[in-house]
Formats: sequence, structure tokens, C-alpha cells
Amino acid sequence: MNNPIEQFRGAIESAALCPPDEIHADGRLHRFSPSGKRRDDAGWYILHADGIPAGVFGDWRTGFQQNWCAKADMEMTEAERQANRTRIKQAQAERDRETERRRSAAAERAGAMWAAAIPAATHPYLLRKQVKACGLRLGQWTKLDHDTGELLTLDNVLYVPMRDSTGKLHSLQGITVDGDKHFLPGGRVKGCYHSVGRPSGRLIVAEGYATGATVQEATGDAVAVAFNAGNLEPVARALRAKYPCLSIVIAA
Repeated sequence: MNNPIEQFRGAIESAALCPPDEIHADGRLHRFSPSGKRRDDAGWYILHADGIPAGVFGDWRTGFQQNWCAKADMEMTEAERQANRTRIKQAQAERDRETERRRSAAAERAGAMWAAAIPAATHPYLLRKQVKACGLRLGQWTKLDHDTGELLTLDNVLYVPMRDSTGKLHSLQGITVDGDKHFLPGGRVKGCYHSVGRPSGRLIVAEGYATGATVQEATGDAVAVAFNAGNLEPVARALRAKYPCLSIVIAA
């Protein structure tokens, strides 16, 4: 298979992503559905056809990214190798600009939803987990049904704010009555957390809200809810920078 576009398509498939029907080798960022479902635009790619064909692709939802080149590094001349590195850096810079745009849009949406929500006193999810509502709110959540391509509106959704160490709101986690969890598309997750309790002598970092609230009630220590396992370390590092003298414990 000598067609670079088909080679690029094969690389996307090998990464367990569903490639787009049409691939444009114009050096610009394009979105596609990595799941193959309608209105899912979490996939992205940039492909250059001039010189040695090369590109990069990934999935905003998972943070996955992979570089691709039609020619192996060891087969290139030094000039070709340098030119390829330059194009990859340019592609990554464009990806970063789009990521920031998506994050800004998600933060704006999160702020509007948070302002329109009401303080949560109780919720079926909290009752099942036997924890209190600490700094949470209730509101509606718009969810994309990838099977039908329709937007669904969910009521009585629990909002868990996702803030950085300065207190800035970046996104929201939504927890439905059935316990399903959702995040705003494109919203920043890394390093963001929800605080439960006031820091004193020890800080505890937990994965989910129910775990964090349970630990806080049992210990009395302040807890940072990191939302997923991959975010435990970024949150712990952010807290260490903010509270250099406090002990930090990970609640597995």
C-alpha cells in the first residue's frame, strides 16, 4: 500500500480509532468521529502531503495522540528528518490552539450552567452513597445520543464543579439520578478538582465524589475529588504547589 492517505488511514485504524470517510492532506486540523457514531467529533488529525507525507492524529476525549510518517526515521536524510520534526511541531501547535479553544468554550458553558443551577440539598445518588452534598448544585444536562445523533435533556442532574488550584471553574461533572457520570465536551480535567472541607494538617486526594465525601466525613480532613485515577497525580502536584507544608495522602 503506497498511497500515503491509505497508509495514514491504516495507522488510525491500528490505533483502534474509526477513521473518517474522507481524509484531507492539506496540513490543516480536521475533526472526525473516533467511534464512528454521529455527531461525535472527539477525533482529530493533521496530514501533510508535500515532501515526505507525515501527520499526527488523536482523540480529545482520551488525550491520545500519535505521530505518523510515510518514511521510517532511519531511512531519512538529516534534512528530511529535520523538516519532518518541524511539521510535527507545527501540527502539535495547531492542535494545542484548538484544545485551548475547546477548553475556553467548555469553561464558558460551565459558568453559565453553574450560575443557573440551584444548591443541592439531596439527590438519589447521594442517598444511595449515604453522603452529603458539599458544594454541589442541581440543574439540567444536555447529552448527545451517539446512536441517534439527537441531543437529550436530563433533569435533576448533580453538578460537581471542576476548579484549578486558584479556584477558577473550568468544567463540570454531571451525575444523573441513575448514577451515570458525564463531563462537558472539551473541558479541562487535568489538575482540576472539587474541594470538600477546609485544609488543616492533612489533604486527602480521592478519585470520585462519593469516595471523597465518605473519606471527609470519616476523617474530618479536607479532600480533593480528582474525578478519575489518571488525574490523581496532577491534582496532588497542584495541591503540593499550593500547600507546600501540608501532608498529602492518596485515598485508593
